[in-house]
Amino acid sequence: MTSLLHLDSSADRSGGSVSRQLTALFADTWRAAHGTAAGYRHRDLAADPVPPLDTAYCALGRRVEKHGLVPPDGVDALIANPAERRAWTLTRPLVDELLAADTVLIGAPMYNYSVPAALKAWIDRVGFPGAFSDPVTGESLLRGTRVVVISSRGGAYGPGTPREAWDFQTPYLRAYFRAHGVAEDAVRVVGAEMTMAHLVPDLARFKPLADGSLDAARAEVEALAGAATAAAR
Repeated sequence: MTSLLHLDSSADRSGGSVSRQLTALFADTWRAAHGTAAGYRHRDLAADPVPPLDTAYCALGRRVEKHGLVPPDGVDALIANPAERRAWTLTRPLVDELLAADTVLIGAPMYNYSVPAALKAWIDRVGFPGAFSDPVTGESLLRGTRVVVISSRGGAYGPGTPREAWDFQTPYLRAYFRAHGVAEDAVRVVGAEMTMAHLVPDLARFKPLADGSLDAARAEVEALAGAATAAAR
C-alpha cells in the first residue's frame, strides 16, 4: 500500500506557519487521490517532541555497531539494561515509520540558518546504527524512498543572494538523506522565501518577491503531490 509520512517541525502551531500550510497542501492533495484507506501518518514534532539522545542510546548504538549490520529486529537481543530498553522503545517506532513510507514529507522552516531543534532530534534518533541497511547485502533500505522537503525562510538564501552561503538548512537535509541511501534525484526541496516581508516593516519592499515565491511553492507542492500519486498507480 502506498504510504506517506508527514512530519511538521515548525514551532508555530497557530496557523501562521508557512511550512505547515505547504505540507498540509501536499498532504491534502495526496490524500484526495488515495483516500482515507491509504497509509498516511502525520507526526507533529513540535507538539509531540522526540526526546534528545542520551547515554543509553549511545551505549546501545555502539554495541550494535560492534556487531556489524544488525537489523532492527536484532537489536532487542543486545539491550543490556532498562535505560537502553527505553531508548530503543522510543527509537524503534520512528525507524519503522520511516522504513514503511514511500514518500517522506518534511516541513522544515529555517531557524538560525539551519533546521529546528525538533527536526534535528528526530533526525538524530532515527539515524540509529544499521537501521536502514540490509543485513545481507548492505544496501540501503531507503533507496526507493522519496523525500520532499518544504523549506520556509524569512529572508532570501537562494542562488545569487547575498546570504546564499548562510543556508545550512537544505544542504544539510540533502546530505543526510543521501548518506542514508536516498537517491539524489529522489530528494526534492520546495522553498518559500521572504516569508517575513509582510510582517517586518523594513522588508515591506520585498512583498512582491514573497508573494511570488509562495505562489511558486504552492504550484510545485501540488505538482509533486500529483507526481507521487501518479507514480504509485
